[in-house]
Amino acid sequence: MDLFSNLATGFNVALTVQNIGFCFIGVLLGTAVGVLPGLGPLATIAMLLPLTYSLEPVTALIMLSGIYYGAQYGGSTTAILVNLPGESSSVVTCIDGHQMARNGRAGSALAMAALGSFFAGTIGTLLVAAFSPYLSRLALSFGPAEYFSLMVLGLIAAVVLASGGLLKAVGMILIGILLGTVGTDVSSGVMRFTFGSLDLVDGFEFVAVAMGLFAFADIIANARGSNTRTLITDTVKGLWPNREEFRLAWPAVLRGTALGSVLGLLPGGGATLSSFASYTIEKKISKHPETFGKGAPAGVAAPESANNAGAQSSFIPMLTLGIPSNGVMAMMIGAMMIHDIVPGPEVMTSNAPLFWGLIASMWIGNLMLVIFNLPMIGIWVRLLRIPYAILYPAILIFSTIGLYSIANSTSAIIMGAGFALFGYLLNRLKCEPAPLLLGFILGPMMEEYLRRAMLLSRGDPAVFVTRPLSAVLLAAAVILLVTIVSPMVRKKREEVFAED
Repeated sequence: MDLFSNLATGFNVALTVQNIGFCFIGVLLGTAVGVLPGLGPLATIAMLLPLTYSLEPVTALIMLSGIYYGAQYGGSTTAILVNLPGESSSVVTCIDGHQMARNGRAGSALAMAALGSFFAGTIGTLLVAAFSPYLSRLALSFGPAEYFSLMVLGLIAAVVLASGGLLKAVGMILIGILLGTVGTDVSSGVMRFTFGSLDLVDGFEFVAVAMGLFAFADIIANARGSNTRTLITDTVKGLWPNREEFRLAWPAVLRGTALGSVLGLLPGGGATLSSFASYTIEKKISKHPETFGKGAPAGVAAPESANNAGAQSSFIPMLTLGIPSNGVMAMMIGAMMIHDIVPGPEVMTSNAPLFWGLIASMWIGNLMLVIFNLPMIGIWVRLLRIPYAILYPAILIFSTIGLYSIANSTSAIIMGAGFALFGYLLNRLKCEPAPLLLGFILGPMMEEYLRRAMLLSRGDPAVFVTRPLSAVLLAAAVILLVTIVSPMVRKKREEVFAED
């Protein structure tokens, strides 16, 4: 009964006029972001973070969450219509979705993607609601040693699932941790790595780092190329799958939802890994694998269900443990910290309306995606015709205004510009910046818990292995680290991310 009463509390919060409005804005922006290549939820959330200062915390998180799972849906529209994935998680959808469109079944493919995403999103939301309280109760028994070990495990897990080379991923995390140490040391009050600059007394501004590495760097990278594609058709007809397509799709939806719900929990997993794994499984277990790549309904339904389920379940470790499973969740933690909310198990007890209101808004947002987006497909088709040369100056202007509004100072703009150049350099070097952001978020927290654990143990480092739960987490981290460097895993990992 507690679950239903908590959900009732959540719906009371989520169904206010303001929260419904910002939920709609979030899913609408998320869908547009998914449709338009070259942006993405990470860059968009980074650009909109300054705007959330004036919003209530729950309203801000509802809008930012809507952008994330809305983008998972929007990416399928361009993948199906023009063979261009707006999101990395929609790469697999191109394979069969675009072939269905060429065969005159674009409407059917879009409907399957929407309905599969809604079902997966609903199940994912229920899982978040059902399992989060249990994980929170477990997490309440964590001490500083357990939290430190958990964060070590999370960062190592992020390495194995981050695209690019292993050394590059490790390097990005270490650079992120180093950047997180800039500013005033909380324990001693000593300024570290500020080089005498008063602008760095409080460290690098999170919004400037995120916006520079993702939004501005993506603009620079995309401005160098072309994002034009030729549409198959200007109109999409027959927005409903036939009986045979339903028969082939619904088992794939169930399997994709189950797989995505599990993989979304893994640090670095989430939507992209879920969609790739789901498509691979469907092709292997199919009685007619030769149909995949030629317009198989299961090839659309499975990855779209998996990526949406993965997007929803990735909220579980973020909300209950304060550990981001991917770059977007790291951004969400940053948004919580902006509003003086400490992520972790205390959120459920100290901010219960926020916690359950966010969960209830996920179901409302997924319902909005189905109701509003199918009739709006024609608008998204027309939106694809806007030249990128018109889009990126507008994005730059609004982003710069947002950075200036953080402290009414140009220092955040200078930081954003510096990280933009750094992000572009990382892009050219094929280094993924998301692990850097995870290190930037978790690094200072790791340092704080390390110091607390050492103070409580009077300087004895054995506390990390004598406490059972901490020892288990560190053992898991060591096993995972050994597994990562094994040749078999390294080869398989390169194959998985070859198309990303």
